[in-house]
Amino acid sequence: MARPSLPCAVVAVLLLALLPTPSTAGDPDLLQDICVADLTSAVKVNGFACKAAVTEDDFYFKGLAAAGNTNNTYGSVVTGANVEKLPGLNTLGVSMSRIDYAPGGVNPPHTHPRATEMVFVLQGTLDVGFITTANKLYTKTISAGDVFVFPRGLLHFQKNNGDTPAAVISAFNSQLPGTQSLAMTLFAASPEVPDGVLTKAFQVGTKEVEKIKSRLAPKKR
Repeated sequence: MARPSLPCAVVAVLLLALLPTPSTAGDPDLLQDICVADLTSAVKVNGFACKAAVTEDDFYFKGLAAAGNTNNTYGSVVTGANVEKLPGLNTLGVSMSRIDYAPGGVNPPHTHPRATEMVFVLQGTLDVGFITTANKLYTKTISAGDVFVFPRGLLHFQKNNGDTPAAVISAFNSQLPGTQSLAMTLFAASPEVPDGVLTKAFQVGTKEVEKIKSRLAPKKR
């Protein structure tokens, strides 16, 4: 028998409620009711300076309603609802995103240095996993209605091995979790990581390293 589905809005609230409270979150506690981010301010702080003119729209974002365009190298796309898109999140210690996957699409190995991630599957089936600092892989196949957690800072991934599109809603205990892709970090950094470091680390030749770098280099317009 098919499992009953929950409205996306209810799912979003439940995901955020299950994340750690601000006192244990990755971001500092807030010191006032609101501090809407002034994204244009030249002031550099741990977060964003507060802006004076606040409106309801600072707390509103509708970008997660529609599926993103997965026509790219990886067959997946992340649509973020963090403080850069939703300034009212500043100092609140939470954010969300939607991830869409084409059949065969992958959200490649990456980390979120400032947040734990909890995903709720909207549709489809995904193979997901994370790797601990002891090099232990924890992996699971998850389907619509399932929840899976990726601990803060640990390398993790999601792969759609099905023949239909898949999508998840992610919740984070940080207004700006940060994302560091393993492949992009090592092979597309600027300035470049020296070939000698990569050839030694991966036990491959310079030609192999240069081939990977060329494939991950930003596309010239």
